[in-house]
Amino acid sequence: MACAFRGKTVLITSGPTREALDPIRFITNASSGRMGFALARAARRLGARVLVVSGPTSLRSPLGVTVYRVSTALQMYRRVMALRARADVVIGAAAVSDWRFSRVSPRKLKRGLSALRLTLIPNPDIIKEVARRRPRGRRQVVVGFALETHERLAHARRKLLDKGLDAIVANGPAALSCRRSQAVLLRRDGAKRPLREAAKESLARAILREVAPLL
Repeated sequence: MACAFRGKTVLITSGPTREALDPIRFITNASSGRMGFALARAARRLGARVLVVSGPTSLRSPLGVTVYRVSTALQMYRRVMALRARADVVIGAAAVSDWRFSRVSPRKLKRGLSALRLTLIPNPDIIKEVARRRPRGRRQVVVGFALETHERLAHARRKLLDKGLDAIVANGPAALSCRRSQAVLLRRDGAKRPLREAAKESLARAILREVAPLL
């Protein structure tokens, strides 16, 4: 496996994104960024050059890894688009917000007597766009994550095909902010690999073992 990653560039998205309502409030999710950083450390140990685009997290950046800190989904999208062409492997481990507010108030919204109606608009699908824009003339492996509350494998398989990915890691809400997790990795060639519950560092190594043959 080490030979597969040695000298390769691995681009990873990690952590949550934040979508502001006003200067005080935002919507986000419970992602800690542990899975993305664990993947980064594992890839680095295998000899890869690792780039991480990370949403807000309190975790320290992995040693020997270049980390680009962002906040919103649009910021993550723009940074990934700027870096994607140089990557041999792109892993979308971030929990990116699907929507953002149509308008961000420049001032704190004050409590009133009437209801507050908000409009949400869709954010770009980062990993789908990466897969759509693969560089011509060389192999680039694109791996996604699917966090689902129900019909996990069916939804993950649909995303795998719809987004044009090589593989996808299906997990559930219990993975958020936890040090341990379990998942199932689905590959485009039809392979299905259950990844038993383990520390995220171990799970990261298991994921990369499944990705290595795709390089």
